[in-house]
Amino acid sequence: MQTGTDIDRVFAALADPTRRDIVRRSIAGQEGVAELADHYPMSFAAVQKHVAVLERAGLVTKQRIGRRKVVRTHADGLAAARRVLDHYEELWRGRIDRMADLITEDTEGTDKTRETQA
Repeated sequence: MQTGTDIDRVFAALADPTRRDIVRRSIAGQEGVAELADHYPMSFAAVQKHVAVLERAGLVTKQRIGRRKVVRTHADGLAAARRVLDHYEELWRGRIDRMADLITEDTEGTDKTRETQA
């Protein structure tokens, strides 16, 4: 189970569009850090830093294959973020359902009041 600090790291890492794109590109696990750097208008060192942030958050892993360090998306890290978002979705859906019930009760009560006044 991940702690609040771990989840904070995941969402902080995903807050950056370049890092989200690195996660997307790394799903196939075909590109190394050098190949990833070719996709962005920044230095190799800057891309390395982005990858390091993603690694600390548990969203990607690097595997040395020969001279290359291949970057792969770590599904468990994404799953943790998904669980948090699913939890929030459940909370909001519950609130929406309760509001709908209150509105229905209020509407039914107003209709009964009108009937007795008529």
